[in-house]
Amino acid sequence: MADHYYTAQPLSAHEERRFAAEFAGRALRFETDAGVFSKQHIDPGSLLLCRCLPEDLHGDVLDMGCGWGAMTVMTLAARPGVHMTMADVNERALALARRNVEVNGMQARALLSDGFSAVEGRFDAVLTNPPIRAGKAVVYGIFADARAHLKPGGLLLTVVRKQQGAPSALKYLQGLYASAEVIEREGGYWIIACRTGADGRKNAGSDGKDEGSDGTI
Repeated sequence: MADHYYTAQPLSAHEERRFAAEFAGRALRFETDAGVFSKQHIDPGSLLLCRCLPEDLHGDVLDMGCGWGAMTVMTLAARPGVHMTMADVNERALALARRNVEVNGMQARALLSDGFSAVEGRFDAVLTNPPIRAGKAVVYGIFADARAHLKPGGLLLTVVRKQQGAPSALKYLQGLYASAEVIEREGGYWIIACRTGADGRKNAGSDGKDEGSDGTI
């Protein structure tokens, strides 16, 4: 079976790449490899999400499904005062993420985690470009688990393409969080910002157990 970017231990032959990018006025360097998501460049959805980071982003921030660390590095470039944690199930991707943080002179905690299984504590914000091709149950599970790991008034910032289920994802999130709205649309990508209530709770909404297998949710 071919590797997916959400495979825990990719078996693909290594194909290391290096490239540079600029974000928030900083020249950044990245290393990628085969067996990871968007190995040739920063994914447009991830880039758009980081362009939408709130000015007041602060405290403890989790990059869930961090891949090779693009969003973590861009977040630290734009908001250097935050404390980043990055988590991914893919061992190769997480190793790259560690290197990319280090090569850019930054610091972040790295967790090998299948979704939130190894994540402890609560965060001021969770950022995620979710693994759409892993299916609806996985993606909606990430959305629900993010709520449980956010502090009261915490932020979930996510990106979903319209053709891959953004309207239905928005509806689900509106039933899960105290507020959920689209804050940016560009190139078919929707950036959705969700907030927990003052007590960190919201009615459960749908459990998202219907799994899609066609790259939509």
